[in-house]
Amino acid sequence: MKRNLGTFFILILLINVKLFGQNVISENVSANRIIKVDYNKTAGKLNTMFKECVGAGRANEGLRADWQQQLAITKKECDFKYIRMHGLLSDDMAVYREDKDGNPEYNYQYIDALYDFIVSIKMKPFVELGFMPSALASGPQTIFWWKGNVTPPKDYKKWEDLIRNLTAHFSERYGAEEVKTWYFEVWNEPNLTPGFWTGTQDEYFKLYEYTARGIKAVNKDFKVGGPATAGAGWVPETIEFCAKKNVPLDFISTHTYGVNQGYLDEFGISGTVLSPDENSISGDVINSRKQIANSVKPNLELHYTEWSSSYTPSDPIHDSYHSAAYILQKLKQVGNAANSMSYWVFTDIFEEAGPRFTPFHGGFGLMNTQGIKKPAYFSYYLMNKLGETELQNTDKSSWASKNSKGDMELLFWDFTNTHPGDKVWNQTYYIQDLPSKEKGKVKIEIGGLQKGKYILEIYKVGYKSNDAYADYLSLNKPGQLTREQVNSIKAKNNGAPIAAEKITIDSKGTFSRDFKINENDVIMLNLIKQ
Repeated sequence: MKRNLGTFFILILLINVKLFGQNVISENVSANRIIKVDYNKTAGKLNTMFKECVGAGRANEGLRADWQQQLAITKKECDFKYIRMHGLLSDDMAVYREDKDGNPEYNYQYIDALYDFIVSIKMKPFVELGFMPSALASGPQTIFWWKGNVTPPKDYKKWEDLIRNLTAHFSERYGAEEVKTWYFEVWNEPNLTPGFWTGTQDEYFKLYEYTARGIKAVNKDFKVGGPATAGAGWVPETIEFCAKKNVPLDFISTHTYGVNQGYLDEFGISGTVLSPDENSISGDVINSRKQIANSVKPNLELHYTEWSSSYTPSDPIHDSYHSAAYILQKLKQVGNAANSMSYWVFTDIFEEAGPRFTPFHGGFGLMNTQGIKKPAYFSYYLMNKLGETELQNTDKSSWASKNSKGDMELLFWDFTNTHPGDKVWNQTYYIQDLPSKEKGKVKIEIGGLQKGKYILEIYKVGYKSNDAYADYLSLNKPGQLTREQVNSIKAKNNGAPIAAEKITIDSKGTFSRDFKINENDVIMLNLIKQ
């Protein structure tokens, strides 16, 4: 089917052309790296675990218009299926209170407004059950600016009743068949004590048991799991507990981040260092899968419901162009070990440390508060352009695919960890202008293509290419951005092809071209059959 490229179509020769100040594409040069694929040699259905779920800060933030606008854009362009967030049961969602006689009163008006919106844009909740409503809490301990209570319930039966009542409400409002497709996750990072949980491991397992009973009392086919731990913890212990006590367990969830040390540093004051371990992130995921496989429940689903390069929302690596290639590299390494990898998070509208005072502050988000798309966003944007069928490919830093319309897609990148080591914090290193160094050339060889005319679209993410933070640096990092500055940065970093070219594939069915590549470049070729 022909496509109207409109005003963005640019017919160019891809020789000696400078794009964004870098001579990134050239012809007839020898390549250091070869990516060779055949259109007819498939590897099966493309594994889309990368877009199964994405994170958000807390439920109450989801009632904001700008949050909802950003999520709708992210859904449209990246196609995440589920969304997970903290604080569904916290006091700012007005879910639970007790009358003067201690009888529970339930209210789901705020949850309904949030979940109705999520469902309206064809997403599904990955329901994190926490934190503790203060009227049900056993203590006053809280976490974050918005004061999520992290204590066990004062009455586990009342907690179970709340969970059962809420689950029944979901079933009535959205239908049992819909809620069967949701996931119910018990708490968040209970192994980080006293930060996220003031109780013991045994008390968490007790909370899990009461929660699972409440959910399954409504419908035995609703899915419940955990332990939602930091650092891939408690996986064997959770399975052992549930098996021994005959407690329902439908999936394992846990978290991992790609820095060397620490946790719970919402202000970034303790300093983080990107791990030099080539198998950071992916090593945890693969090990979790092995732990499940070696357990008495070897077929459990595995969901990494938080992951990112760094656990703090004050880490400039999240804003840096380095994140784009990092995300792709880690997801490629994970392979089919996880059922989902939920990136933490989709937006900088995220207030664990309170409302942030600058447009770029190292926030977790794929977008900043003003909706400016960071390089990390474009990793997911480009992955979502991949076709439904994966092609055989031995290159470890690329995906090749095709779709039912005869198009072919190739996404490739270089990930180079340029961090200088333990003596330098991310908070010092990634706030700088960091020009990327040349990494040689990549020779693309594609065979088996259908004869005919194509449009070749070329996309790029890297240093000063879909690199909003570089544009922010060029403005001398203003504390606030004007409307004109926001619009200018958005226009320059919109993910459009950097080039498009008409090509003809002859009866040999081959396409070959060499590309210069720099450190942490991400390049996508989209061959669109006409």
